[in-house]
Amino acid sequence: MHNKLKNKTKWFWGAVIAIELILFYSSSMTYKQQTSVPFLERTLGHSNKPFYNGLSKVSFNYGGKTQSVENDGYYHFVEFFIRKGAHFSIYFLLGLFLCLAVYKYFSRNKFLMMLIPWLATTGLAAFDEFHQGLTGGRTPSVSDVILDSIGALTGILILMLVLWLIEQHHKKDKL
Repeated sequence: MHNKLKNKTKWFWGAVIAIELILFYSSSMTYKQQTSVPFLERTLGHSNKPFYNGLSKVSFNYGGKTQSVENDGYYHFVEFFIRKGAHFSIYFLLGLFLCLAVYKYFSRNKFLMMLIPWLATTGLAAFDEFHQGLTGGRTPSVSDVILDSIGALTGILILMLVLWLIEQHHKKDKL
């Protein structure tokens, strides 16, 4: 198991670099270039608004702004969930692949194997938000850095759980 992961280190680093390139490209785009609202309007039409009744009852604060269908409109509110889901997911993958990439170096120290990728992804999230702030029509958000950091930590913790379960399974097979 250990050797299989260590032999794939270059692939894991490749995935980390690919994700970072995607993030850099994405944060270079203006909101107008990146918005999915026109797509949602075309695809769903103005009369078809799935889950409208449930979503119209949802309201919460994110980044100092109240998010709701009433404040943002249906399509912008749906887009908010898509965008935040993308934040969480991409950093989930980044944390996971970065943890796998450093496995070779920290396989004996599980704490460092989790801490270093988590700190690195959090730093990359902060840099990405800074870069986004240099792009027209975009605003950096500490709330997004926190969301990204939680996504990365979730990916790392799930990976560590899976590795631990595999390790326990191998120990049972040896007995």
